[in-house]
Amino acid sequence: MSETVLIAEAGRSTGSSGSRRLRADDRIPGVVYGRGMAPISLSVDRRDLRAALSGTAGLNTILDLTVDGDVYPSLIKDIQRHPVRRNVQHIDFIQVDLNVEVTVAVPVRLVGEAKEVEANGGLVDLTMNEFEVTTTPRNIPDEIVVDVSEMDMDSTIRVADITLPAGVEAVADEDYPVVTVLTMRTPVLDAEEAAAEEAAAEAAEEGEGDGEGGDAPSEDSDSGDAGE
Repeated sequence: MSETVLIAEAGRSTGSSGSRRLRADDRIPGVVYGRGMAPISLSVDRRDLRAALSGTAGLNTILDLTVDGDVYPSLIKDIQRHPVRRNVQHIDFIQVDLNVEVTVAVPVRLVGEAKEVEANGGLVDLTMNEFEVTTTPRNIPDEIVVDVSEMDMDSTIRVADITLPAGVEAVADEDYPVVTVLTMRTPVLDAEEAAAEEAAAEAAEEGEGDGEGGDAPSEDSDSGDAGE
């Protein structure tokens, strides 16, 4: 994975008013920090950031973040978005050592067609959209591809079943399910079950009715002598 250059400007005004002015100029306020360095407040051009992240690596793109001529190999640590418009409001970069492992979330993509599952009315369910891995920055995969072609109604693909590139390790427990199969109910099955329940209820009522109406035991009319 190659690095992408992103030019940033340092010395921005901190605080909400300064951030609003930057956003009005189509710049995004942010900060870069990391081991052995003091945090630097900065801003980046919104269009430059969009272009830098447009490659296949997406948010895991290694950035040569250039601030006043100094280059900081960085990854995006956090993005804050507007709650309604969803545009980027603030961004955190973390400086990384390209030879030291980091933990990142990689998107999961399903491939193939689970024909047996579909034939039996099932549905393939992806339980995690992102897969956390540990590796060095240049070794971060763009995505984790999972083939569901061989799945049947009893199948579960777990973390241990995923083939990862060399030097990449999963963070989650190896037994954690990644892809499962859901059994879908159909109107036909629902109607059949409802009819069976109704028939069972009617049979139970008829059984109770057959046990009613029998002769009650008569009391002995002879009371015997009341006494001598």
